[in-house]
Amino acid sequence: MTIGQDGFDIGIMKIHFVENPGMAFGTELDFLYGKLILGLLRIGAITAIILYLKKLLTSKAPFGLLVAVSCVLAGAIGNVIDGAFYGLIFSESNYFDVAQMFPSDGGYETFMHGKVVDMFQFTIKVPSWFPFYAGKQLFPFIFNVADAAISVGVFVILLGYRKFFKSPQTEMVTENESVSNHEEE
Repeated sequence: MTIGQDGFDIGIMKIHFVENPGMAFGTELDFLYGKLILGLLRIGAITAIILYLKKLLTSKAPFGLLVAVSCVLAGAIGNVIDGAFYGLIFSESNYFDVAQMFPSDGGYETFMHGKVVDMFQFTIKVPSWFPFYAGKQLFPFIFNVADAAISVGVFVILLGYRKFFKSPQTEMVTENESVSNHEEE
């Protein structure tokens, strides 16, 4: 592990301190009430995920789907908490000065207008023989634990899509086929 000006380098991962002003990949709604609208959209999404999770629980959905949706929910809540309170409890930071917790003159921003702290980056480079993308970072984005939880949850949902979302007709056909196979024996 090496410690440099840009953070800690741990093999294929680098640990940074980056304040992300917006959403995924640093994208932001760059207008007067953009941050507030983003926060309200996130809270709306959290509400929808909670209602969907409740529906999944009552319908006895597969355990893997419940865990995946819960990961997405936990990540969304983590990012909302970070954006809502980080600006209230920390002073502004820059490349040379680290943020101070609970500064005497208050935080650098108001409720729901703070930044989200990102800290992890994979440092895997594409091999030089690979066309078009040779030598570039495979995944150059910097992310946090909440982003990772959302990504893993979505990946598991996509990976298990057929298993998680079987239609009732497909299940009936499968059951009818197994019943007719047992009758033929």
